[in-house]
Amino acid sequence: MTSRKSGGARMHVHKGAWTAEEDKKLTHYIENHGAKKWKTVAIKSGLNRCGKSCRLRWLNYLRPNIKRGNIAEDEADLILRLHKLLGNRWSLIAGRLPGRTDNEIKNYWNTHLSKKVTQLGKSSLPATENQPPKNGMADAEQMGGNKESEEDPELNFDVDEFFDFSVEGTYGTEWVNKFLEVEKGMP
Repeated sequence: MTSRKSGGARMHVHKGAWTAEEDKKLTHYIENHGAKKWKTVAIKSGLNRCGKSCRLRWLNYLRPNIKRGNIAEDEADLILRLHKLLGNRWSLIAGRLPGRTDNEIKNYWNTHLSKKVTQLGKSSLPATENQPPKNGMADAEQMGGNKESEEDPELNFDVDEFFDFSVEGTYGTEWVNKFLEVEKGMP
């Protein structure tokens, strides 16, 4: 148990596993008053829990329309397809699977489906695509060579410094003159 201040008095908030008695209190309160203002639900139901804990317990375990049990193969296939489309947006995915909670979908993905996807992904790619470049350089750098050695030394200047207008006077008018000279010398 931990304690928190509520209006000057210390109140003990229970943490940990929910008991059957707590589940009954929460269910009874929500049936009579509805599932809104979870902080109020936690206090008025007589539970020494925080509002978030009550909300999660109701949404993930106690709602009457929750579908419990193993996820069927067609549901798993739908989860795979929706995850490919939506990413880790579990509540949107769960909205397409009636009776399933976003928490259950997320847990099923992390324990079963993500492993299958990574195994399938690795086995379907050619061996060269699975391995990083040998020297750690990107393909464009490997193919392009060293560009600085190929450039004209007259045109070699720091582009970032050139466009940095916060420091005035570093180049003065030198850069303008140098630019104009280079431009005159071009055919």
